[in-house]
Amino acid sequence: MPLGEHRWLGEEARRHIDAVVRGLAAHFAGTYSPETVEGVVDDTLERWRDAPITAFVPVLVHRFARERLTARAQAEGALTKEAPEVLLVCTHNAGRSQLAAALLEHRSGGRVGVRSAGTAPADELNPHVVTVLAELGIDAGEAYPKPLTDEVVRAADVVVTMGCGDACPVHPGIRYRDWELADPAGRGLDEVRRIRDDIDLLVCELLDELAVPAAKEHH
Repeated sequence: MPLGEHRWLGEEARRHIDAVVRGLAAHFAGTYSPETVEGVVDDTLERWRDAPITAFVPVLVHRFARERLTARAQAEGALTKEAPEVLLVCTHNAGRSQLAAALLEHRSGGRVGVRSAGTAPADELNPHVVTVLAELGIDAGEAYPKPLTDEVVRAADVVVTMGCGDACPVHPGIRYRDWELADPAGRGLDEVRRIRDDIDLLVCELLDELAVPAAKEHH
């Protein structure tokens, strides 16, 4: 679908999306054609058709389309990975995988590339997840639920699944881990703290597996 046909967005938002396409096409020039970039943006835009607040859609589309294009370039060898890439997947990308992603980024000190996704993403993060991360000095303010796409799976060195069953595609050469964890959805703050701490232990074990030193102190 041509970008101009996304009438549900409104004229101003469509202008922002056009600017997103131009910016990403310039950023990925020499790697992907403008038509390829526009196709990824268009597909990403369709995934936010039912977003509750469409004013945020251009920002989300820009961030996620750039992430998808980066992952695709990594998977195809057009972009060198500077660190091991870990993808964390749960059903809604609002609880477990967000906790794991934030803790892995925090513990690794940037020495691991971290992505997260959901097989059926929610509209927003679980507020208790934001709270228990803030208790450790971790700001989840810019995190948002994202759909699982093939590019981010293929770019990963390790894929960690958490309660999403067989929905995650399997590719050769990628290590898969499954963490059995309670879902924070519908649970009280104390229970979510316990889930956070369980995930923190698993994150440290994963960093040991990746031979990446873990930061032991929370700020």
